[in-house]
Amino acid sequence: MSESTSNTEDQGFSVGGIDLREIPKVCLHDHLDGGLRPATIVELADELEIQLPETDPEKLGKWFSEAADSGSLVDYLKTFEVTLSVMQTPEGLARVAKEFVEDLHADGVIYGEIRWAPEQHLHRGLSLDEAVDAVQGGLEDGVAAVSAAGGSIRVGQLISAMRQNDNGLAIAELAVRHRTNGAVGFDIAGPEDGFPPSRMHTAFDYLASKFFPVTVHAGEAAGLESIRGAIVDGRALRLGHGVRIAEDIEIGPVEGGSSLVTVGVLAQWVKDREIALELSPSSNLQTGAIAAWGNEMAQHPFDLLYQLGFKVTVNTDNRLMSSTTLSRELSLLSEAFSYDLGDLEVFQLNAASASFLPLEEREELATAISAAFARV
Repeated sequence: MSESTSNTEDQGFSVGGIDLREIPKVCLHDHLDGGLRPATIVELADELEIQLPETDPEKLGKWFSEAADSGSLVDYLKTFEVTLSVMQTPEGLARVAKEFVEDLHADGVIYGEIRWAPEQHLHRGLSLDEAVDAVQGGLEDGVAAVSAAGGSIRVGQLISAMRQNDNGLAIAELAVRHRTNGAVGFDIAGPEDGFPPSRMHTAFDYLASKFFPVTVHAGEAAGLESIRGAIVDGRALRLGHGVRIAEDIEIGPVEGGSSLVTVGVLAQWVKDREIALELSPSSNLQTGAIAAWGNEMAQHPFDLLYQLGFKVTVNTDNRLMSSTTLSRELSLLSEAFSYDLGDLEVFQLNAASASFLPLEEREELATAISAAFARV
């Protein structure tokens, strides 16, 4: 990792004596506008004459993590006003995308799906297609830089529509238009509560007709009805967060030394169909998504879902706001639930198989992950 570039401290996280940055990882839920380097924000803001809450990169990084640690998704999302303000030009978008790839690689990520909402980047005259092209150019530059340094990484764009803006069909068409230019899937993001997937039914109908894969933010700021809408109306193949599916699981009194667990119809469907949960532990704590279970990592329903056989994956959501990396998230979970490398391998294989790559490429990714874990 290059000096003073990451949005998190350059510290190692290990399990069983293995530095987690050295094991291959897959990240499926990582927002472009939530993963900027603080130093880059400062430089871009200076060029665009944008006022920041802090102009020292270290202090700015601390401001983001403190402002995001609100217990409310609505308040958490307000921090993005700052990052979005410096991502309104082709040069800014390309730089952020390039550095995003480099930072993923520095953390050992070998495949990442990077989600962002092009409609939020048009305030300085860009068109939707120009914005996507700028990001794709930056992503490709990042991959090339990693390759030139002897590394390897693959990335894809998840094109998000903001659920409150009612531009779903236009953004869905944009995503399909760029399916040969880096776009691998579609997402809806923004305020979840009060903006159900059914509001974008024409977009989801269109995507289904084009056989274009979908993941939907659901089960974070809203509960089971939101998850139901993501599956029924959105035809979601994955759930963005999806942590509140645990509301459909009832743990009864202990009988014969073990608890009686009842899984509801919706949760059973998610489990049986292996609809992947894009869980982001630190973010879930910050936004209050797991408030019904507690406010500490050891109270996160991640382990409950894992032990019951749900297809859990581990993600960062927003590395800047959560001051985190995928290695850190895995380390935190391992500390909370005594996971070993075998468990971490399962999480990576889950993510590989749930990625929006073609089947053959998913299998290649899984083979590479298993081979690497076998060597450690």
